[in-house]
Amino acid sequence: MKYSFAVLFLALVSFTACKETESKTITTEKITFTKEGELRIHKNDSLLVQLDIEFAETEYEVQTGLMYRDHMEEKQGMLFIFPDVSVHSFYMKNTEIPLDIIYIDENLNIASFQENAKPFDETGLSSLVPIQYVLEVNAGLAEKWNLEVGDKITYNR
Repeated sequence: MKYSFAVLFLALVSFTACKETESKTITTEKITFTKEGELRIHKNDSLLVQLDIEFAETEYEVQTGLMYRDHMEEKQGMLFIFPDVSVHSFYMKNTEIPLDIIYIDENLNIASFQENAKPFDETGLSSLVPIQYVLEVNAGLAEKWNLEVGDKITYNR
């Protein structure tokens, strides 16, 4: 009788442990790009480049940004829109792709940028000046496009 009880107890514990393990299984899927608008960068009223963009506006979107993505096309980016004009800082935690971070003031002029931000680096990357927007694109594009402070952006949804 004691032996039967022990076997029954072990079977019940084993079943419960398996069930708990199953319920805690987490599946992670890569986040893919979803075009939500277009952004144009202008130099002296001449169009430099047009991008497809995603918007980061909610607190969750701003906190997550381009984390958990392993790829972004050259003519894609993410535009962060802040409700305030202030110095903002970004980091690359859980961001798998190197980025150029372009800080943009309330008048839609490029105010500063951080080139070649390294994946997974948690060092703060400050705008250094008050800004309201941030554009993230693949690393190396700010140099390729010859971006400068004062270049202007426009965007639409």
